[in-house]
Amino acid sequence: MTMGEQQTLTRADLCEAVHDEVGLSRQECSSMVERTLDLIVESLERGETVKLSGFGVFQVREKRARMGRNPKTGEPAAIHPRRVISFRASQIMKSKVHGAGNED
Repeated sequence: MTMGEQQTLTRADLCEAVHDEVGLSRQECSSMVERTLDLIVESLERGETVKLSGFGVFQVREKRARMGRNPKTGEPAAIHPRRVISFRASQIMKSKVHGAGNED
């Protein structure tokens, strides 16, 4: 990939990679990928932390209500309390991503 060129990994790409690696049918691989993603989402919906060793941690955080500003008008605006998802990459992933940018 050249500088400035951007690629996106899709669910279909994940399914194909699993298919190539394990040799199950494409339908079985698609079901495995979908079920894995569903389990992650279901855990986050329940407010649970999802830790994938060597990858990172997904957490749901409660954000309190606060006053903000409308960026267009500058007028004060109430920001309602909400739940947000945060992701913290593992040191292993950080090292790999950092090292990948230094290849010439």
